Amino acid sequence: MKKLFLLAGALLLSFAALAQTGVKPRAQNAQVGPSTGALVVVGGGKIPASISERFIALAGGRDAHVVYIPTAAEDRQLNAPNDDESPRLFGLKNVTVLHTRDRNVANTEAFAAPLRKASGVWFGGGRQWRLVDSYADTLTLKEIWKVLERGGVIGGSSAGASIQASYLVRGAREGNTVMMAKGYETGFGFLRGVAVDQHINTRRREKDLAEVITAHPELLGIGIDESTAIVVQGDQFEIIGAGQVAITDGKSHDGRSYYFLSPGERFDLKARLAAKRMR
Repeated sequence: MKKLFLLAGALLLSFAALAQTGVKPRAQNAQVGPSTGALVVVGGGKIPASISERFIALAGGRDAHVVYIPTAAEDRQLNAPNDDESPRLFGLKNVTVLHTRDRNVANTEAFAAPLRKASGVWFGGGRQWRLVDSYADTLTLKEIWKVLERGGVIGGSSAGASIQASYLVRGAREGNTVMMAKGYETGFGFLRGVAVDQHINTRRREKDLAEVITAHPELLGIGIDESTAIVVQGDQFEIIGAGQVAITDGKSHDGRSYYFLSPGERFDLKARLAAKRMR
């Protein structure tokens, strides 16, 4: 009995120490991905048909109502005619473009109305902070969550990938080389306990999430190559597209802070293990 009391005391001291550092211990049974619906999280670059077609299928087909949010882009890029993420969005028929720089507008019923009939939402690329400034804690974001709750799909590339995580990287207004920016560290949280980075192959970012995971060891880091996506359903994802995904979990992997997964592989977000590593 005495040993039990000592053990309990040690555990309490351990949790107290974690609380003082501001780091929350990760609950083993915590939900990571969406309980309903799906996420398509793309690492930027050209989006191959394997990714766009999966998004379309998850949204309900080519006649589905989809909302495209280009707000992360600069003003001059919002209507780029040759962009894969232009208002046509993968050649879909029923696309509503939803954009504002004014969070008061984003908090109105009229602005958020198109989301109520949508079965898919796509966030375009650009800078993450613009999405935070426009939509965080607004009615619009609540309605986007409801798309997931109805079994729909949320997708996005580059900034539109990172914003889907609970921890937001590269959110600084000053530039995208800052990994942890005060005031811009909270994403939209469709993926809980996760930080998502993008363009990792073309911009040599494989190691960059180590800084974040060292500071926040409760998080899982997911870095995604260009033209590559993770498709998240529940607490698992699969990799599709042309490149790889780098997992940063706070452990050493042959002397590196990360390891790679390839297209076709699956990953358990709750167990934090790839399928091949779970056997």
